[in-house]
Amino acid sequence: MAIVPVCAGPDRLPTKPSLMNPDLSRLRPYPFERLARLLEDASPPDLEAINLAIGEPRHAAPEHVAARLAAHLGGLSRYPTTRGEPALRAALAAWASRRYGLVPELDPERHVLPLNGSREGLFAFAQCVIDRSARPLVLMPNPFYQIYEGAALLAGAEPWYVNPADPETPAPDFEAVPESVWKRCRLLYLCTPGNPTGTVFEPPLLQRLIERAHEYDFVIASDECYSEIYPDEARPPPGLLQAAAAMGLDDYRRCMVFHSLSKRSNLPGMRSGFAAGDPRLIEYFLRYRTYHGCTMAPYTQAASIAAWGDEEHVRSNRAAYREKFDGVLEVLDGVLDVRRPDGGFYLWPRTPLPDTAFARALYERGHVTVLPGTFLSRTAYGEDPGRNRVRIALVAPPAECVEAARRIRDLVISL
Repeated sequence: MAIVPVCAGPDRLPTKPSLMNPDLSRLRPYPFERLARLLEDASPPDLEAINLAIGEPRHAAPEHVAARLAAHLGGLSRYPTTRGEPALRAALAAWASRRYGLVPELDPERHVLPLNGSREGLFAFAQCVIDRSARPLVLMPNPFYQIYEGAALLAGAEPWYVNPADPETPAPDFEAVPESVWKRCRLLYLCTPGNPTGTVFEPPLLQRLIERAHEYDFVIASDECYSEIYPDEARPPPGLLQAAAAMGLDDYRRCMVFHSLSKRSNLPGMRSGFAAGDPRLIEYFLRYRTYHGCTMAPYTQAASIAAWGDEEHVRSNRAAYREKFDGVLEVLDGVLDVRRPDGGFYLWPRTPLPDTAFARALYERGHVTVLPGTFLSRTAYGEDPGRNRVRIALVAPPAECVEAARRIRDLVISL
């Protein structure tokens, strides 16, 4: 049997072979596949390569977490449970309750479920909660993390993209969503702080969306994996469960949040996160995941307990990102239309050239890799909010980030 290449053409898979899920042909190439094609014949200068395209933290993993993982390799000899060890669930419930001031605290038996990173949970959740027989819509911000779109399509739903109110305001304009769309909505993906915009959803907006979820009978999945990276120690971003609790909805009905150690603790390779919220949805999700087989390894569970129980390394992590934002924004001040985000580690500047042309020129002249904005967005209602923007991930060491900013400045000045 011939092996079918992963990508054929700019937007779709090749014609599907027999016996394959037909929805696979609806998936678009991942942004980094498109980036590789954009740069495949480009010739960069003889400068040290600086890759700011991928949101992969490159700070050191916490030593005490790595030590805890290594000390529990004896767990390889037994199968882990889908629900996770009681000690892990207790650590997850305690962290979320402490972080968001939830009273009463989350119940480890009812409100939380471990995940192998937030990404697989965000994808699997759509497969669990969507009834494909009901012409469902899945709403998501535009631009967005492409997992939301893929999850919607493979669950038999149609994505519906929520554009910003205007080009200067990256927050999605939920007030512009027609009632006919809310009526068909079965799942709403949020991302706060946003990828790539860094937008934080404040409690009044979150509460309006919770009210709509109750009115129109849909579920909210809030991707909060960047929640622990923010500029002001006194103002951590609020979360969906926090907003629900403030409304008196301590059953968190129709609300589910997704968290991860990847960004918070610089542990993307450990694949550890959790979902928390509506106990009814947790039970359905547990049943789905029991068949799906996504259990967390015992040594990962032990290391995760250590990570969620410690805030010192997280504060140090935020300080390192603040240092990088300060240095980069000082270099780009007055040169590029860019602002410090409310959360996360991305810059989302406007570009003086079309975003793909800018990304290619920056690679060819400065050997710096960034991600074109249109690789993270879709044209909807005649507008593409990723047009003439790029995503810059400040994940490299501070000196590399500042050097990349100098090369960006030199490119812009030369245009």
